[in-house]
Amino acid sequence: MFFRQRLAKEATLSYMLGCGSCAVGVAVDPVAGDEDWFIEEAARQNVKITHVFDTHVHADHYSGGRALAEKTGAQYCLHESNQGRVKFPFQALSDGEIIDVGNVAVQVIHTPGHTPDSMCLTVTDKRRSAEPWFVLTGDTLFVGSLGRPDLAGKGKEWAEQLYDSLHAKLMSLPDSVEVFPGHTSGSACGAGISGKPSSTVGYEKRFNTGLKIDNKNEFVQYILADIPPRPAEMERIVASNLGAA
Repeated sequence: MFFRQRLAKEATLSYMLGCGSCAVGVAVDPVAGDEDWFIEEAARQNVKITHVFDTHVHADHYSGGRALAEKTGAQYCLHESNQGRVKFPFQALSDGEIIDVGNVAVQVIHTPGHTPDSMCLTVTDKRRSAEPWFVLTGDTLFVGSLGRPDLAGKGKEWAEQLYDSLHAKLMSLPDSVEVFPGHTSGSACGAGISGKPSSTVGYEKRFNTGLKIDNKNEFVQYILADIPPRPAEMERIVASNLGAA
């Protein structure tokens, strides 16, 4: 198995991973303008990119997902809740669905809260274990912080969904599972994000303040009390990522 993390614009963390022995790989959350980096990395690894995932329709940066999929012939993947919302065809993913990438298994976890379509991806190297090795958490869980739930003006409703996603799904993963988020410090998608680009489920359970709040009402009050400014040009970015502009 190979794994690459890339720091891109707007403090975004993008990923490429896959199975070298089977010559296949996938890209996760590529930023517009970075398509050639993924293509060059695939060539270095001697793999074909088969799937491109966006963990949600981004509001803070332009996605390079569709462009990368078109350039490589890969499937462009979003959560199925985007059907009828986006203006282009995509591979609709459902909760629990597994994408096999050679000896690597990528499983979808639907984690609404930051956005209704947010999903995380657990990654298992089947040559090593049947258990997931790490999880790509998108904008749901950051190192030391959580994704903001307010961008569509539904802060309380989405914060309640985020609480359920975190406690019922992500926190049920083994403590040893590594956490690789969609942003590092400097992003507008969460308050107080650490500059460290990875963590573990167990460490975040112990030291992430928001995760330690086990009362939903208190959690909602906590996360809505510290909201960063909205991303610049958010409406234009979302429209573009939906294919409406």
